[in-house]
Amino acid sequence: MPELPDRRLLLVHAHPDDESINNGATMAKYTAEGARVTLITCTLGELGEVIPPELRHLTGAALGAHRLGELTAAMRELGVADFRLLGGKGRYGDSGMMGLADNDDPACLWQADVDAAAGTLAEVILEVRPQVLVTYDPDGGYGHPDHIQAHRIAMRAAELAADAGWEIPKIYWNRVPRAVADAAFARLREDLPGLPFGKSAAVDDVPGVVDDARITTVIDGTAHAAAKAAAMRAHATQIEVAEPYFALSNELAQPLFTTEYYELVRGEAGAETESDLFAGLAPGQATREAS
Repeated sequence: MPELPDRRLLLVHAHPDDESINNGATMAKYTAEGARVTLITCTLGELGEVIPPELRHLTGAALGAHRLGELTAAMRELGVADFRLLGGKGRYGDSGMMGLADNDDPACLWQADVDAAAGTLAEVILEVRPQVLVTYDPDGGYGHPDHIQAHRIAMRAAELAADAGWEIPKIYWNRVPRAVADAAFARLREDLPGLPFGKSAAVDDVPGVVDDARITTVIDGTAHAAAKAAAMRAHATQIEVAEPYFALSNELAQPLFTTEYYELVRGEAGAETESDLFAGLAPGQATREAS
């Protein structure tokens, strides 16, 4: 077994761009500090709506291939060398928004056998042996079928990996505290006249917003704000950035958060409010295997 870095972080996301929006500052911070950061992306986002008019001819597999290039560029901005597609390129297709006929495509992630997909992810866990896993909550943050399925696959993979010899000490879900979101949107409404976006999104449009009391961990990524913004810009088919704001294809402005928030759902917190995803881990847990 090759020697592994002392700190190892695994993130599981649904589509290219999700990682940069949700965790870009966190990923940049930990790679800069020498941790091994591994990203698993479950689909290529072949059904995403394209923003730039000159790229709107891209659909299906062609869009997926282009978005893989965007993901590669984004990971370069964040310093992440280890990023992979679940099961390999094209194994699971984009499922589209909930309730559409795309959900019924047998090749899409929503129709995937969770145990089979989780088994594939568990193999990565056993290779990387992360101490920390980051993914979505059971609703996928906002109800998208691929986000929900990514949650199910990640949580099941953690169970399978534990049965096979590596128990991930800490598992987190992506979150945004409501008070922070409310304050950020208040600033956005004041700044909106000077932005290239016509309207503001609403707080409830932001995935993972919860009561402040549920936040266990606050990662200050201020020093890596430029890297996060650059990674988001790399996903040009999906995101338009006007720091400190951005918009998706709906053209509704929302805040670009450089402090990122998490809820610890498995494992023991290292402090009442953590400032480090690895907080509280004993040195032995860097190489601990499940008994």
